[in-house]
Amino acid sequence: MPAQNEKMKAYWRKNLQTLFILLFVWFVVSFGCGILFVNELNEIRLGGYKLGFWFAQQGSIFAFVILIFIYVVRMNRLDREFDVDEE
Repeated sequence: MPAQNEKMKAYWRKNLQTLFILLFVWFVVSFGCGILFVNELNEIRLGGYKLGFWFAQQGSIFAFVILIFIYVVRMNRLDREFDVDEE
């Protein structure tokens, strides 16, 4: 039983590590690119629009959807690695 408990602690640790990394990326893209670095990004144009405006309106949404898919893939790998998958 103690070995199983340690295995679940390791699983939870990797799960939280993945979650914190993805949340950090989401923060940088949504808050950083949309608010903090907007003036620097506005120097660049994407499809005729300033890049800072694009990140604030569309880019953070696209990044969030991509992060969801990354999370699903990563969690499926973790589930298989620790033998807690649904199959």
